[in-house]
Amino acid sequence: MRAVDAMIRQRLESDVVLIRQVAEYIIAGGGKRLRPAMLLLAAGATGYGGAHHHELAAVVEFIHTATLLHDDVVDESGLRRGRKTANSEFGNAASVLVGDFLYSRAFQMMLTVDDMRVMAVLAEATNTIAEGEVLQLLNVHNADADEARYLEVVRRKTAKLFEASTRLGAILGGAAPDIEDGLARYGMHVGTAFQLIDDVLDYSGDLNETGKNLGDDLNEGKPTLPLIYAMRQGSPAQAQTVRDAIEQGGRDDFAAVLAAITDTGALDYAREQALREAGAACAAIQNLPNSNYRDSLLQLADFAVNRNH
Repeated sequence: MRAVDAMIRQRLESDVVLIRQVAEYIIAGGGKRLRPAMLLLAAGATGYGGAHHHELAAVVEFIHTATLLHDDVVDESGLRRGRKTANSEFGNAASVLVGDFLYSRAFQMMLTVDDMRVMAVLAEATNTIAEGEVLQLLNVHNADADEARYLEVVRRKTAKLFEASTRLGAILGGAAPDIEDGLARYGMHVGTAFQLIDDVLDYSGDLNETGKNLGDDLNEGKPTLPLIYAMRQGSPAQAQTVRDAIEQGGRDDFAAVLAAITDTGALDYAREQALREAGAACAAIQNLPNSNYRDSLLQLADFAVNRNH
């Protein structure tokens, strides 16, 4: 991971000062680096011994960072990881354009690997992520979005880059097709579990731990799984309260919405779905040979659902 961080800083070089400032601000803001870590572990688990895994790990982090920059502009977010978002610090225009720079730099970096399968996986992933972002936009303030529609957004917008990361590691390691597909499924399930827990923490987390204000999703009118479940299982009055909050956005009825979520056990339900996804992730890599890499992948699946930030 130190090698990946060094690669990230090296590839951020630009003679345009604002690009360096914004990119450095985002990268220095921390983050779990889960996607790069999963790529490295998948490469190690499949016996890769070269150096391209550092480059591709940096690529997936650049793609992820670009999506964050664009997301925060679309969502008009003011806080991420406990700090002001880049759009709050530098303005929307700078955030969008530096996000574009990171995407294009990522594609420049892919070329150094000189592998068409790598290019195909990353091209498909970035396209799917963009589709997921648009689907999420269509769901904003839509109280009729159901669990299946919610999960479709999660699979495309969040889980796809996790899936691409572990598949890329397997491709570098020259894994057999069944092993590669298993690692890809692992990434998809872990990514889904990760987002489910993110959505739980939006109603139960601590600002000092999550770096986000409680109820950010509700404020933006996003119908996440806890809200969908509360509408489905709550009383007519509770369902109407949640529906109104989604359609109108804001935090005015946050206490009443949180009460409905609590009364219906919506957070427990979302956690159960996350645990199912983590279990499916672990099952998907049972055919991997025993190694410290495989053990770490199993531990990451556990972390995805048992974290508090």
